[in-house]
Amino acid sequence: MCAAVLALEAITVGLATPVLISIENVGVGLALTLGLGLCVICLVLSGMLRRPWAYTAGWVVQVAAIAMGFLTPIMFVLGIVFAILWAMADLLGRKIDRERAAAYAALDAQLAAESGETGQDVG
Repeated sequence: MCAAVLALEAITVGLATPVLISIENVGVGLALTLGLGLCVICLVLSGMLRRPWAYTAGWVVQVAAIAMGFLTPIMFVLGIVFAILWAMADLLGRKIDRERAAAYAALDAQLAAESGETGQDVG
């Protein structure tokens, strides 16, 4: 879920680049660095989510997206929306991982108990 949020956020911050240049009159170099740079970071980070540090980096991206609101005010709104989506995806993903680990542990314990009972009956 977090990868999907980052992918959609990449599109949003990428499309904010022309807005920064044409409507907000931000310099081309700064707009390209911020908009497209954050876009690339989102895409790369969405593929790195197997590593625990990537989730912390995702929170940094959310702060950066909100901070883009100082250059174009609509990014305050969009950044907050994506931060909420990121938080929900992160929290729900962790909950699903915990429940999945507990289910696998219970299954392993059940299989171990059954093989222990079967081993005693056979031997």
